[in-house]
Amino acid sequence: MIEFPKNFLWGAAASAPQTEGHSNSNGKSPSTWDKWFELCPNKFHQSQGPETTSNVYEMYPQDIERMAELGLNSYRTSIAWTRLLPDGYTINQEAVDFYRDYFTTLKNHGVEPIINLFHFDMPWWLMEKGGWETRESVDAFSTYADTAFHLFGDLITKWTTFNEPIVHIESGYLQGYHYPAIVDIQKAVQVGYHTLMAHFKAVEKFRASGIKGEIGIILNISPAYARSHSQSDLEAKNLADLISSKSFLDPCVLGEIPQRLIKYLQEAGLTPETQPGDRELIRQNPVDFLGLNYYQPLRVKAPERPNFPPKTISDIFEVYDWPEKRINPYRGWEIYPEGIYDVAKMIKDDYHNIPWYVSENGMGVADELRFADVTGMIQDDYRIDFMKEHLVQLHKGISEGSNCFGYHTWTFVDCWSWLNGYRNRYGFYHVDLAHGYKRSVKKSGLWFKEMIGNRGF
Repeated sequence: MIEFPKNFLWGAAASAPQTEGHSNSNGKSPSTWDKWFELCPNKFHQSQGPETTSNVYEMYPQDIERMAELGLNSYRTSIAWTRLLPDGYTINQEAVDFYRDYFTTLKNHGVEPIINLFHFDMPWWLMEKGGWETRESVDAFSTYADTAFHLFGDLITKWTTFNEPIVHIESGYLQGYHYPAIVDIQKAVQVGYHTLMAHFKAVEKFRASGIKGEIGIILNISPAYARSHSQSDLEAKNLADLISSKSFLDPCVLGEIPQRLIKYLQEAGLTPETQPGDRELIRQNPVDFLGLNYYQPLRVKAPERPNFPPKTISDIFEVYDWPEKRINPYRGWEIYPEGIYDVAKMIKDDYHNIPWYVSENGMGVADELRFADVTGMIQDDYRIDFMKEHLVQLHKGISEGSNCFGYHTWTFVDCWSWLNGYRNRYGFYHVDLAHGYKRSVKKSGLWFKEMIGNRGF
């Protein structure tokens, strides 16, 4: 029997832009996703945009009843910056009423809301000024965060600032995947720095507010594994960890940007613009806890043709295609449960064993209706096996002393996934887009309910 601690948080995770819908109505202003879909709908899978997604804006009361039925005691979602403060300053009262009822309904059903402030949904009005490239974004975000703390601080005791901040940096400014879809390493560094400072400004606002609760950040941690023990491959691994993980972990938990990262950027001529007092702000505002998303490892090798100063991330390290990998063919990601144990051990050994939880873990699969039985229930045993394997490794880490307090899957109901639309499904509940967003539980949802009841399996 794999048994987890009492009071362990069992739940699921989502975001406002991927679930709420009503993206261009009810007082909400456009985000970069709304505008990009308007400009280039052909970039999106089957032209599925962010306007409707899973219609949680209307269906949250029923969804929360379903959460309670499965025994979830926690749920992480986000507030849409563009819904709460459409122009950055003016409060949208309809949004306040919506979120207050949403969060109150969760609490009334025994589901603790963990609320995140930013999940890739940059307001268009700010993007037109440069978005995270500009220092103005730091103050704009702290104003939004402070507004949210005061409006909902009586309902929420666990806050996070950003979800996977490295993603909007890499995808938007190094990989051409998220808006503005450019490759500019100098801008990427500046965007990363402003994101980091926005986080710390928000933490400072939270602490100054006197509101009871805790504040953290959600990071996607993919431990780097070197192709070989050669010096060049090990150096690529160290740089991959430095950029992808330690760039946010170290300042958020340890109170300082890694000296090696500072030195590397200086030597490469990529030092970002800073302001007096930034270093002290970082030092004085460590997080209370971490959310860590884990899906896959990061296998790396030394670049075939390295450039310095680097022009792209592949000048620093390259992804290595490990021939022995198991892979989820729908998402193209390696399945490596042992990585979650390595994350648990790293937090224990290198980051003061800070309280943390698995804020996302899950498996996206396409065309899941192929696996429906005669009753129509999707028999997603592959998702159950995925969770079991990862929970075994997580339990191992906890049994060795790692301070993990919960496990959240991605996600509760099938959600919209950026450029991928609804190509891959992740939820415990199937969403029928053609028939009023009708929800139907999958086999994995019933397994999760049983597992929660037993505190393990």
